[in-house]
Amino acid sequence: MRDSGQGGAEDVTIIYKLISAAEWRAAEAAGVFHGAAIDLADGYVHFSSAEQVKETAARHFAGAPDLLLISIDAAKLGDALKWEVSRGGALFPHLYAPLAMDAARRVSPLPLGPDGNHDFTGLL
Repeated sequence: MRDSGQGGAEDVTIIYKLISAAEWRAAEAAGVFHGAAIDLADGYVHFSSAEQVKETAARHFAGAPDLLLISIDAAKLGDALKWEVSRGGALFPHLYAPLAMDAARRVSPLPLGPDGNHDFTGLL
């Protein structure tokens, strides 16, 4: 797994999706993930690089007890994956297509630590 943190697709092989366990179970049952409410509203599926995902969790999923960290093989997403300017001018990966389940390399529970923040130990 390699992530330079620079945001270029050529530098990243794994990107991450934060999602509730219930949403992921529904996607698995359907065989495809069309997106969470925010993804559907924005018209693309939001992802983060390894350097971005902790801040994404803190900003958008603070205190969520049933969160999963999905490790995605970016190469399997093809041309539908675009790197676009977002928070703080950084390039974030956005998928303009449904997410096929076979792109998921690992599904990991993302527990809350004693401080109330998500604990990424051993996951990135």
